[in-house]
Amino acid sequence: MRKLSRTILAALLAAPLMSGIASAYELVMPTLDYRTGPYAPNGIPFANGYGDYLNMLNERDGGINGARISLVPCETGYNTKKGVECYEKLKGEGQSGALVFQPLSTGITYQLIPKASVDEIPIFSMGYGRTSAANGKIFPWVFNFPATYWSQATVFVQYIAEKEGGMDNLKGKKIALVYHNSAYGKEPIRTLEKAAEKYGFEFMAMPVDHPGQEQKATWLQIRREKPDWVMMWGWGVMNQVAIKEAASIRYPMDRFIGVWWSGSENDVLPAGAAADGYLSGAFHQPGDNFGAHDDIKKYVYDKGMGLGDRDRIGEVLYNRGLVAAMWTSEAIRKAMEIHGTNEIRGVHVRDGFEALEVDEARLKELGLEGFTIPVSITCENHEGPGQVALQQWDAKAKKWSLVSGFYEPLRDITAPLIAEDSAQFAAENNVTERSCN
Repeated sequence: MRKLSRTILAALLAAPLMSGIASAYELVMPTLDYRTGPYAPNGIPFANGYGDYLNMLNERDGGINGARISLVPCETGYNTKKGVECYEKLKGEGQSGALVFQPLSTGITYQLIPKASVDEIPIFSMGYGRTSAANGKIFPWVFNFPATYWSQATVFVQYIAEKEGGMDNLKGKKIALVYHNSAYGKEPIRTLEKAAEKYGFEFMAMPVDHPGQEQKATWLQIRREKPDWVMMWGWGVMNQVAIKEAASIRYPMDRFIGVWWSGSENDVLPAGAAADGYLSGAFHQPGDNFGAHDDIKKYVYDKGMGLGDRDRIGEVLYNRGLVAAMWTSEAIRKAMEIHGTNEIRGVHVRDGFEALEVDEARLKELGLEGFTIPVSITCENHEGPGQVALQQWDAKAKKWSLVSGFYEPLRDITAPLIAEDSAQFAAENNVTERSCN
């Protein structure tokens, strides 16, 4: 009889989830925004895309499985100290507590990694942050899919090799990296050094100090050294300044490749026609011609609830925020499925991330068919597919377009580095590698 009663109770608890009935339980999702400061032009569209997608779920579906989303913004100004303060302020917010944090800053991510394991709240540092967090056995609370900076760097090397006629033709070439002088900007250096050793190209690392408005000396050095290719790990005003400076020395834009945080409309429009042909990494499509965008316009902007300007829906960083919100909400949905209730907390959402599978069929259901790559996450692998494509700017049409397929990363380079760095972290922080069996 007691066993039967427990079965009935479990069914009753799961009823709102299974039936989609509205629940009073709110899902707290903090957004660490930066709508102020030197990085605001890039922080704003991401925050708008992230918030608009989640608000669309509230208005169209009543939230996720009947539980409404409570979007709680906190301004960081892209400042690590403020980001940590936001985390501490919001981690226990509401009934659910913070379900997941998206720091949108490598510096903030590094500071939150040790806190997440104590508070049991997952960190989704989507395509940024600490690359070795891809190792889920050492970093059980951090997810950096769909690809890491190290994977992206190896994809750029492959693209360059393709344009040069093959990997063997990299020998003797000179590749420069112009990077934001921070933990974020330094992330790809080790990978590129290893690739240079293997393929015989000369690698030059050239730091640019925050916020990146003064780069004349850097580009004068590039004019002197004449690298065959230039990569950039920039953010905010640094990107548009670099593109203008590259144009001023007549550096060929189709040999200038930015990380996917250096490839938005904000980065290229200030340079006008001179930015034509500039390249960047990408893991989703630009533009607003997808069903999810139509629903955001219908359920959010038509009701006067949009967070930004309607005509900026579909910009690269808007779509970056949208895809972050999509994967996050799908992980929450998966957590509800696993645990049989919509009254979940961060510890459950971690389980949802580790069982996340958003395939092409699911993307179609979400109104995002062809928008991004399928993603499958496991206990061991928090990076996911690791695939990266390249997009190129057409200054005349004022739009980005994908100009390559999705490359596989050079795992023979990245895997040993991830193993080494995660092992070092484990040793320094007394972390025992967990079993994923």
